[in-house]
Amino acid sequence: TRDTFVTSPPKNGTSTACQCSAHRCAERPSLWVPASNDADSRLRVARELVAFQPDLILSHGTPNTSILHELTRTVPILFVNASDPIGSGFVVSLPKPGGNITGFITMEPTMAGKWLELVKEIVPQVTNCALLLNPATAPYADYFLGPFNAAAATLGVKGAIARVNDIGELEANIAAQSREPNGSLVVMPDTFTTLHRAKITTLANQYALPAVYPFRFFSTNGGLMSYGSETKDSYQRAPAYVDRILKGEKPSELPVQAPAKFQLVINLKAAKAIGLHISEAFLVRADEVID
Repeated sequence: TRDTFVTSPPKNGTSTACQCSAHRCAERPSLWVPASNDADSRLRVARELVAFQPDLILSHGTPNTSILHELTRTVPILFVNASDPIGSGFVVSLPKPGGNITGFITMEPTMAGKWLELVKEIVPQVTNCALLLNPATAPYADYFLGPFNAAAATLGVKGAIARVNDIGELEANIAAQSREPNGSLVVMPDTFTTLHRAKITTLANQYALPAVYPFRFFSTNGGLMSYGSETKDSYQRAPAYVDRILKGEKPSELPVQAPAKFQLVINLKAAKAIGLHISEAFLVRADEVID
């Protein structure tokens, strides 16, 4: 993430990035602060950054941005790959954020419906689908749940939520969904599912459960199919906003940006492992096929 950002520095020659990072001014180096998945550590780091009173804080994801939003309404914050900025209270609207926060969302809510459509397309007999999420790291779940339920109703699929609170609950939830008649799985994008992607993809394959994931790195970790935004793209676009904010523009005046690039990735090894044949017509639509 940091390397991706640095390859596209602001025009004034400065750069800033990482999960939570601060920029003191245009003439000084960035302060790089690695992210933590521990809530207490995240809060401690956020407090330190706000106390530093930087000219800009770049924040990765919804949980980090949520904490920063609670701590300051004056320091400019630029989020990257966050979800539901309106529902999370970060902005008033996407065209006119109206506060000290703007940025780049990871995905629009309609993606949840698209994920279910893709599952149904490669496995037409699917009649049950669970949306896997961790409530603590995906407080924005309703953002995706509405479109997911709407697509389920249209496709004649029974939709359910598989809530996992820690890694120890993953196997029980995935095993339970595999016992559902014609079951399948959609994995919500959040820090928990990203961190434990190898475990999730391994279990889905072990229980022969057709699953779709939100990012390419799930498929490269053995997941059957992924469809979502290119995570690096937001970091490559963010320096332009960094440049504008450091030159005096307000986050309230900079529209929240939606993803611009998407990837459909198919893992044929995973398909073989669960006994699934994917048609050539579907494969030619993929941006990448992993043998």
